[in-house]
Amino acid sequence: MLKAINEKVQSLKEHGGFRRYAANTSWMMCEKILRMFVGLFVGIWVARYLGPEQFGLLSYAQSFVFLFTAIATLGLDGIVVRELVKDQSRRDELLGTAFGLKFIGAFLILPVLWLAVQITSNDSYTNLLVFIIASATIFQSFNVIDFYYQARVKSKYVALANGVALGTSSAIKIALILNEAPLIAFAIMVTFDAFILSLGLIFFYITSSRKRLLGWKFSAVTAKQLLKDSWPLILSGLVISVYMKIDQVMIKEMLNADAVGQYAAAVRLSEAWYFIPMVIANSLFPAVINAKKNSEELYLQRLQRLYTLMVWIAIGIALPMTFLSDWLITLLYGLEYQKTAGVLMMHVWAGLFVFLGVASGKWLLNENLQLYSMFNTSVGAIANVGLNLFFISYFGVYGAAVATLISYGVAAYFMLFVWRRTRENFYLVTKSFLPGSLINVKKYG
Repeated sequence: MLKAINEKVQSLKEHGGFRRYAANTSWMMCEKILRMFVGLFVGIWVARYLGPEQFGLLSYAQSFVFLFTAIATLGLDGIVVRELVKDQSRRDELLGTAFGLKFIGAFLILPVLWLAVQITSNDSYTNLLVFIIASATIFQSFNVIDFYYQARVKSKYVALANGVALGTSSAIKIALILNEAPLIAFAIMVTFDAFILSLGLIFFYITSSRKRLLGWKFSAVTAKQLLKDSWPLILSGLVISVYMKIDQVMIKEMLNADAVGQYAAAVRLSEAWYFIPMVIANSLFPAVINAKKNSEELYLQRLQRLYTLMVWIAIGIALPMTFLSDWLITLLYGLEYQKTAGVLMMHVWAGLFVFLGVASGKWLLNENLQLYSMFNTSVGAIANVGLNLFFISYFGVYGAAVATLISYGVAAYFMLFVWRRTRENFYLVTKSFLPGSLINVKKYG
């Protein structure tokens, strides 16, 4: 048995494709783990400093902006990576066009937000927080550089840029706390974070890749083609934003800012792990695409292994978080956040469907079935709004956690069974829940 394992490990070490994807995943994972620990430490310190009410206002403003960020991103992320993998010779055209579209989208979000805040009960100060945070989308246009490195399976430089931005941001936030800065300073930091990251990405793109931003070119023909492929993802992104963040917006409208703070504190711990499926899926996406070129059987095998990996990592996180929630919240946030533990116990299980949704979303994209992604998330968003209206009314912030869990399950899992073209994928996902499926998690060559 040990001999067979050693032989398998040795074969993986000697496999060029495995080493390439493993190195890429390692860089991404290390950066995200660093972000989880440093970001959580500083984020919890900020939450304790601000208290539930002010922390709730900041979280509400971020959630409100997030509802509309799909307008700025335009659903281009996975599509640009896909096109770069297919044809590297179009690099400057694809990056330049994607940057131009995202930059335009960043400015389009501002009038949309102005109209949206008119129907809320926000005061002028809360609306100011919203628009300060929204300005971060302008600098996020430079995230197209990340797409280039994803396609080349060289996320080392993105990880380094993120690490520098994280360190700078964390130091400034600690300084703000020690100097008793007002709430608005922490809203400004959201935009400053995006600015620092954009500088880091530009620096590594120019120095390590020896490429120039001035070489990028905007193509109206390419823009039209990208938007033709991405429009279902734009709509899907909007509804994803709704069913991921509408709970905090509704809690603010139905309860108060203090309740948002209690809920947001739990969500931060629950969602701290969401980088894991993104890292794994982004790193292995090129391998899945390449498998389809060679063999349909190999393609399905790799999908099955990816789903299995996602399911059991999610369960491995949710179980201990459930049993340790009371102790963890008291230790990290203090007695002011006494309602947060109960929220965390339920909300953390939504991560199971987030892990699956990320992986399944890659499959839908590769199969050019983005329309189904839009339908599924639309149903999830509608379910989330309806369930929140009912559960928040009767159970407060705990009800919002239950609504999130149910709606995530509907969108990411059960809706796959509804459509004939996605039903095979539903069976693959279902098989991943079986303990025996762990045996089949092997290499991605």
